[in-house]
Amino acid sequence: MNRSRIDFLTKYETLKRPLILDGAMGTILQQKNIPLHKYLWSSIANITHQELIVQLHKEYVDAGAEILTTNTFRSNPNAFSKSNLNITNEEFIRSGVQLAIEAIEEKQIIIAGSNAPAEDCYQKERTITQNKLDYNHKFHIEQLWKSGCDIIWNETQSHWDEIKIICAFCSENSYPFTINLYFNEELNLLSGEPLHDAISFVSDFSPTGIGFNCVRPQLLKRYFENYTPPSKWGFYFNCGGDIHDEIIKCDIDPNEYLNDVKQFLDLNPMYIGSCCGSNQNHTRAIKELFNELYRN
Repeated sequence: MNRSRIDFLTKYETLKRPLILDGAMGTILQQKNIPLHKYLWSSIANITHQELIVQLHKEYVDAGAEILTTNTFRSNPNAFSKSNLNITNEEFIRSGVQLAIEAIEEKQIIIAGSNAPAEDCYQKERTITQNKLDYNHKFHIEQLWKSGCDIIWNETQSHWDEIKIICAFCSENSYPFTINLYFNEELNLLSGEPLHDAISFVSDFSPTGIGFNCVRPQLLKRYFENYTPPSKWGFYFNCGGDIHDEIIKCDIDPNEYLNDVKQFLDLNPMYIGSCCGSNQNHTRAIKELFNELYRN
């Protein structure tokens, strides 16, 4: 499906308010008892439950999402190599992007190509080689872009070596990209470096935005007590229970989530969404809040 790419910054500057990012996909599939794959996790549904993926994307658009995240959180080579699917990795990645494009039906919605850590997001130690790590991100990012994404959406990144690979590759190829960081209670990446140092490093590559995802709002608030936000930034908080729960359910209702959102609006975020455990009701609540706050 051919479409003209949408420029993220132009849309943001036109609206003069934060863009609305969608919410969770994988945890909704879990709650619907859709079988997920040990390695591919929710991305397997791009093959097994295509109509449902399109439906869920459409529901987010109807709820007010202006950025749709592709269901490609685990379509990267490191995961795909263990899957034994009877298609190529290129075809598998393309399927996730095309389902999102199909769902928007020519609406001016930004397609954000989800690129996750090569291994489990909350795993402190990486076990694959640097060569495989390098290939994993470069291949996945390139295929997301070739498949028609408007921006590369690097999510839950918390390892310095992966962040370096991603920033350099996106910058060298002029791919618009965000880096959305995950960090611990000590305000450090899982690989040990201070969050502030990571933000400073990423800023030198002129990303479209630097964000924070899958953390609790209280943790980000602690960080901002000592540091100012990046000049272009955004967030989407964890709305589920413990990240290690087998089934992650919604732990923060939409009205409660709005209270979390409101405390960061004065810091001028570029985009706001919701992460694990959320659903279309969280997106709809953000949209209704913005309708009230940004009427002019």
